[in-house]
Amino acid sequence: MAQQRRRVKHEATFEERLAEEAIRFKEAAEKQPPGSTARELLLRRARQAETASHINDWLSSPGLQPPKAVENFAARRSREDEAQ
Repeated sequence: MAQQRRRVKHEATFEERLAEEAIRFKEAAEKQPPGSTARELLLRRARQAETASHINDWLSSPGLQPPKAVENFAARRSREDEAQ
């Protein structure tokens, strides 16, 4: 028999949960000594949460545009294809 997926009803939005996570990691990092591995890992996790938030904003924006690097790659590739 197939296992049923557990559903979780979140009270906060994904954006809010990412922001709270970033804040928690930054606060925990402040309690660590400067330069410690634990502090660096906590700060990295905070940056990852912030980056995830930015990516989520980008993906959910109405005027979704590809990153410039992808546009440049696609344009270069089409010029190369035309040249062949």
